[in-house]
Amino acid sequence: MIAVIKGDIVSSRKIENPEKWLTPLKELFNSWGKTPKQWELVWGDLFQLEIEHPQFALRKALLIKTLIKKIELEETKKKTSLIDVRMTIGIGGKNYSGESISESNGEAFIHAGDKFEELEKEKSNLLIKSPWKEFDDEINLYVKLASVFMDKWTVASAELVELVLKHTEFTQNEIGKQLGIKQNSVSGRWKRANVDEVLKVEQTYRSKLEKLLK
Repeated sequence: MIAVIKGDIVSSRKIENPEKWLTPLKELFNSWGKTPKQWELVWGDLFQLEIEHPQFALRKALLIKTLIKKIELEETKKKTSLIDVRMTIGIGGKNYSGESISESNGEAFIHAGDKFEELEKEKSNLLIKSPWKEFDDEINLYVKLASVFMDKWTVASAELVELVLKHTEFTQNEIGKQLGIKQNSVSGRWKRANVDEVLKVEQTYRSKLEKLLK
């Protein structure tokens, strides 16, 4: 089984120079796999990404979210990014591996595509579809609740969450050193970003899926 993340950048035209978000996004994708076999960006702001180990797909989706939410335009000095990202995670089998990910097909691709069409109706920026409905219902509830604050992350919150997701072993003191702020400032940002809740949702997704994949 694999996972497929399908997504697009929301309000991408609000940023005149797309390289502001395109370059770091491509760098992130390149660190996970090769294009066009494992990931592809089409029509400027639509992307598809294959994840070999589905249990890590939500963490990767959250890293994409933090990357986009921390895009700051120096000229606006806004505390929140002008853009956001909508994504679906499809989990399932893979029947055919094409030269590019857009040519590949299977259950995971169908699930990601089907759920992507439901994002607007579900009023959500992140949804999951797998072969297990009970798992989907539970995790999508958690993700929807978490999206209430994730969609409102400031640039500072997104930077913090990204660092925590990349370095779960870091203490708040070490995080402060990386961000150039004091430990008590880290504590304040931590609460405002709802880091504990994000980590709990990701951990629940991962542990429940690992059991189902056995």
